Amino acid sequence: MKIRQLTVFVENKVGYLSEITELFAKNNIDMKALSIADTKDFGILRLIVDDPEKALKILKDHGLLGTITEVIGVEIKNSAGELSKALTLLAEKGVNVEYLYAFLAGTKESAFVVIKATDNLKAETVLKDAGFKEINGLS
Repeated sequence: MKIRQLTVFVENKVGYLSEITELFAKNNIDMKALSIADTKDFGILRLIVDDPEKALKILKDHGLLGTITEVIGVEIKNSAGELSKALTLLAEKGVNVEYLYAFLAGTKESAFVVIKATDNLKAETVLKDAGFKEINGLS
């Protein structure tokens, strides 16, 4: 379930996000998923890419700040209540979810959920033991 996620600190200004995606396009970095949270002045861009180390180097070469963070990925049935089941299991086992984001997985039957927990290893174990499938091959 472990996935290496790229986290980038970005200015909240016109064109900044397109500059980053253009850098990736020019350098053949394939973005698999992304999420952005913003404030008035800056944002936190979280990406799953095919080569996080190469993407981070490209960003740093262009003066951008970023890090690589381990997160977990889980496949969840795309139906009402399934995400709630996973989150309830984690809460019952004392695992705090710092953030998550989700995207559809090429079929209507499943969604992929990327989770950053205070204890990723425990979260991974809890979810696997409950029968949730791990995501493979994103990064």
